[in-house]
Amino acid sequence: MAVIDTQIETFCKELQMPTLLQEYHQLGNRAAKENWKYTEYLYEALKLEAEGKAARSKATLTKMAGFPTIKTLEQFDFDFTVGVNRRQIEELSSMAFVKHNENIILLGQSGVGKTHLAIALAYAAVQKRIKARFMTASDLIIQMARAKKEKRYDAFLRQTVMAPALLVIDEIGYFPMSKEDAHHFFQVISRRYERGSTIVTSNLVFSQWSGIFANDKVVTTAILDRLLHHSHVINILGDSYRVKEKKEDQNNGLDLYEFDPKKTQN
Repeated sequence: MAVIDTQIETFCKELQMPTLLQEYHQLGNRAAKENWKYTEYLYEALKLEAEGKAARSKATLTKMAGFPTIKTLEQFDFDFTVGVNRRQIEELSSMAFVKHNENIILLGQSGVGKTHLAIALAYAAVQKRIKARFMTASDLIIQMARAKKEKRYDAFLRQTVMAPALLVIDEIGYFPMSKEDAHHFFQVISRRYERGSTIVTSNLVFSQWSGIFANDKVVTTAILDRLLHHSHVINILGDSYRVKEKKEDQNNGLDLYEFDPKKTQN
C-alpha cells in the first residue's frame, strides 16, 4: 500500500468518514478517467460521505423506532378505505405537522389500516431523519408502571416519551386502564403537549374514551383536550383489510378456515 493511501485511510478514520474510506480509491480512478477538476473530486467525495452518513442515520433511526414491521404510504390502498384523503396524507408526509408539534388521531374499526398509516407516517419521518418511536398503548403503560416501581419514572419520561420528535401510540381502547394507568397516560400526553407530535390510533370514538381511562371523566377530558387542540383527526371507514385478503384467498381457491393438512398428504 502506498504511503499516501495509508495517510488517507488514517485521516478518514480520524474524521469518521467510513464511506469515503471504502470508496476513495474507486472515486479517484473515476476522476482520473473523466479528467475531473480538483473541486469536482472534492465535491463528489463529500457528497458520497454525506449520502453514506444519511443512510446510516436512517438505518439507526429505523432500528430505534421499534416498528413491528415496515409499512409505507405507497403500500396503502386508498381506494379500499373510506375517510382517508390521499392529498391530506401526502401533506402530512411532508412532516410539517411534526415541525408544528401537531398530533394525528386515527380512528376506525380493527383492520381498516390505522396502524399501517401510523407506521408509514413515522417511517416517512425517519426517512427525513426525524427521530420517531412506535409503541402500543399496552406496552407503554407496562413500561411506565415498571419504571415507576423501579424509581426511574422521570428518566423514562425523558428518554422514551420526550426524546422522539414523533411518538406513535397504537391500539388505544383495546384494553381498559386502571386509574393509575390512566394517570400514566395523561403524563405522556401532558408532557408532549405543544412540545412534540403524537400519532394515536383507536378503535373507539371519543365519546367512548372514558371507558378506556377507568371511567375517569376528568382525566379523559384532560387527555382529549390536549390531544385535540392541535390535531388532524382521520376517521377511517370500510371493511377490514384482513377480511379483504381472506376473501381474495378464497377467490384464489384457498380457504384458510377450512384448510385440512391431511388433504395435503400423499
